[in-house]
Amino acid sequence: MRLPFAFLVLLVSFAAQRAIAAPPAAIDFNRDIRPILADKCFACHGPDADSREAELRLDVESAARSDRDGAGAAVVPGDPAKSSIIERIESKDAEELMPPPDSGKKLSRDEIARLRAWIEAGAPWSKHWAYVPPKATPTPEIPNDTWSTNWIDRYLMARWRQAELKPAGNADRVTLMRRITFDLTGLPPTPEDVQAFLNDRRPDAWTRVIDRLLSSEAYGERMASYWLDLVRYANTVGYHGDQEHAISPYRDWVIDALNADMPFDQFTKDQLAGDLAPGATLDQFIASGYNRLLQTSHEGGVQKKEYLAIYAADRMRNLSAVWLGATLGCAQCHDHKYDPYTMRDFYSMIAFFADLDEARHLGHGVDRTPTVREPEIVVLSRHDREQLADLRQRLRQLRQAEPPRDARQIEQIEQTIDEISSRARRTMISISIAPRTIRLLPRGNWLDDSGPVMEPAIPEFLGRLPIDGRRPTRLDLAEWLVDPHDGVGLLTARVMVNRLWYLMFGEGLARDLSDFGGQGEAPDHPELLDRLAIAFVRGGWKIKPVLRLMAQSHAYRLSSTPTAEQTQQDPDNRLFAHQTSFRLPAEMVRDQVLFVSGLLVRDVGGDTSHPYQPAGYYRHLNFPKRKYRADADRDQWRRGVYVHWQRQFLHPMFKAFDAPSREECTARRPRSNTPLAALVLLNDPSTVEASRVFAARIVDATASSDRERIDWAFRQLLSRRADDRERQLLEELLHASKKYFEQHPADAKKRVSAGISKVRPRHASETVWAAWSEVARAMFNLGAAVTRY
Repeated sequence: MRLPFAFLVLLVSFAAQRAIAAPPAAIDFNRDIRPILADKCFACHGPDADSREAELRLDVESAARSDRDGAGAAVVPGDPAKSSIIERIESKDAEELMPPPDSGKKLSRDEIARLRAWIEAGAPWSKHWAYVPPKATPTPEIPNDTWSTNWIDRYLMARWRQAELKPAGNADRVTLMRRITFDLTGLPPTPEDVQAFLNDRRPDAWTRVIDRLLSSEAYGERMASYWLDLVRYANTVGYHGDQEHAISPYRDWVIDALNADMPFDQFTKDQLAGDLAPGATLDQFIASGYNRLLQTSHEGGVQKKEYLAIYAADRMRNLSAVWLGATLGCAQCHDHKYDPYTMRDFYSMIAFFADLDEARHLGHGVDRTPTVREPEIVVLSRHDREQLADLRQRLRQLRQAEPPRDARQIEQIEQTIDEISSRARRTMISISIAPRTIRLLPRGNWLDDSGPVMEPAIPEFLGRLPIDGRRPTRLDLAEWLVDPHDGVGLLTARVMVNRLWYLMFGEGLARDLSDFGGQGEAPDHPELLDRLAIAFVRGGWKIKPVLRLMAQSHAYRLSSTPTAEQTQQDPDNRLFAHQTSFRLPAEMVRDQVLFVSGLLVRDVGGDTSHPYQPAGYYRHLNFPKRKYRADADRDQWRRGVYVHWQRQFLHPMFKAFDAPSREECTARRPRSNTPLAALVLLNDPSTVEASRVFAARIVDATASSDRERIDWAFRQLLSRRADDRERQLLEELLHASKKYFEQHPADAKKRVSAGISKVRPRHASETVWAAWSEVARAMFNLGAAVTRY
C-alpha cells in the first residue's frame, strides 16, 4: 500500500524530532548543560542577586543541589523524577512552567533530553571552562599515523576517529599559496611566487614559504588590521561632531611591534601602562595611546562627571573583551546575570585607570577638526627616526672633517633632514596624575554619589594581586593579565590563540571570539585549545611561532570543499575536517585590487590615507561642517590599514564589505553577500581607476591574442588560467565593449582619462584600453577574486 505523501512527511519529521531529542552518549557539563542553564535560567536564577527569583541559584553546584525549605532540590543527582528543575520545565501548568511563557524563552526537546541525561548520569558539575587555567594533556596516540605533521593534527584526528569522519583531501598547491599569502600578509601572491612554489620540490618548501611571509613587513600590516578592530582604533572621536583626533603613530607602533614579533605580554604592558614603565621609551609612550582610543565628545556643554563615567565604562568593556574574552561591561548597572562578575568588580577595575589624565579636552569644548585631546606628543615614525639618526650622524662626520668636505652634500642632507622632520605627527598618549575618586555608581547612575569609594582590584573570584599594601597601578593590572603563575596569563593566552586559530581556519576552536562567559560557546576542541595556549606562553608569548605551527599542520592544508559525508555529519565544520572558504575582509578586497593593478603603494607607516569616496558623503557632519578631500598623490593607493577611519561615516567601500565602525571591540566581522558589495566593486572610484591601470598592463602584456591576454590577467589576479567558460564570457564582454566604445569614442576617452594615475598603455588605442578596463572590472568582481579558499 502506498502511503500519502503528507503522511510520509509527518513520519520523517517525527523520526527526525525523536533523533534530535536523543541525548549524546557522553554529556559534558560545559559543552552541553551550562549553555542551556545560562540561556534559559540564569537571568532569574544566576549570579545577579537583585534579580534572583525564589532564592534559587543554578550557577553554583551546591545551591542547585540544596534542599530549599522543603521544596526539594532543583537537581538531585541520579534522579530526574525528584529534581524540581525537570518537574518545572516539563510542567503543563502555565503557572508552574519554567521558563515562564512570558519570558519568551522555551526549552527544546533536545535541551530537556540533555538535562535529563545529565541528571541520570549523576549531574557531574564542572567549573566554567574559561575560568579554569589551561591544562596540558598528552598528545593523542594515533595508531599507524602517517598523515599528521605535528601535534595539532593528532588532536584533530582523535576527534575524527571518534566521529568516524575522514578529512577532506589536500588543497592544490596554487590554492595553498593563495591561502597562506592572504592569511599571513593580507595580499595575494604574485605569479612568480606561485610558480616558484610549484617548482620547489624540496621537503621544506612549504616551511620556506611560511617563513618568508612571516618575515615580510606586509605581515605586520595584516595582523594590525585585526588588532585595530579589537581595540576599536579610529581616526575620529565618534561622538557629537566626530572630529578627527591624533592617533596614527599608535597604529604604526602596532605594525612595528607585530613585525618584530614583540612578545604578547610586553605588547600588552606597553599599551596598558607603557608610560609607567621604568625609564619609559618614546615607543612605550606611543603604545600607551591605547588608553585614549575610546570615543570622546568635544561638545561645549558636556558634563564632566557624566563623560568620565562613559569613558570608564567604554574602557572596561574593551579591556575585558580584548584580553579576557569577557563581558565585564554587563556589570556596570548590576551584578552580571550570567557570569561571576559583580558591580564591585566593574568599578574596582575602573579604579586602575583613575590616574589617566583624560579630562583636559572636556573643558575646551573645541568644535574643530582635527581636535585636541591632550596629553599629546609630536613624533616621527620608527623608519623616519632611524633615517634621521643616520643622516645626522653623516652630517656630523662631514662637518667634523678638516676642512669640512662637500658643502653641496651637507646642504642636501640638511634639506632631507628638514623634509623628514616635517612629517612629524601628533599622537595621544597616557600620562599618570593623582588618581581621581572612583565610586560604585548605583544602577550606573553618574549623578548618584552614594556608592562606596572603590580601590583598584581585580575581580574577586579571580583572586588578588600579589602586591604589598601599596595602591595597585595599571602596570600591576597589565602584568596580572599576562602572568601565567600569579595572574590570569594562561586565560589571556587561550583567548588570543583562539583568535589566531580563527585567522588561519576561518572559525575559532571556541566559536564566540569575544565572549568566553556563560553566554558564549564552549570550545569544540578544549584540549587542543589549552595545548595551544600553553605553547604560546612557553614559547615566550611569540605570535609568529604559533601561526607557523598552525600553518605547518596537515589540517591547515586541507581542501576547503567538504565531502558529502562531512556536509551530512558536520555541516558547521566543528571538527575542522576541511578548511574554510570565506569572503575576504574589506581591506584585503581593496588591497588586492590595487596590488594586481600595480597601483598599491607599499610604504610602511606614515600618515593616514584618504582614498576616493562619494561627494557629499559628509554633508551631515557638523561641528564643524566639513568636506572630505581625497589624496591627489600616491597616498591614495596605500594599504587599507592606513585608510582614514571615520566612525560615524565609515568609508562606503569598507562599509559594504562589513568593516566595523570601531565603536566597540570587534573580534569577528560579519560576512555578508549583498548586491551592494558587487556594485561597489564595479563602481567604487578606486576600483574603476585600478581597472583602468590593470587594463593598461593587460594590453601591454606579451601575448599574441585576446585569449592569451585573458589568461595572463587571470594569472595576475587568481594565480591560474581562465577556464573555457570564463574565457568565453570575458571574450564576449571584450568584443561588446569594443563595439560600444567604437560607437561612442567620447565615452572611451572619458573612461580612460579620469583619475590621478598617469599610467597609459604603450600601443593600445583609447577604445581598446577602455574595453579592456571593462573586462578588468568584471574580473575584480568575480567571487573567486574576493574569496579565500
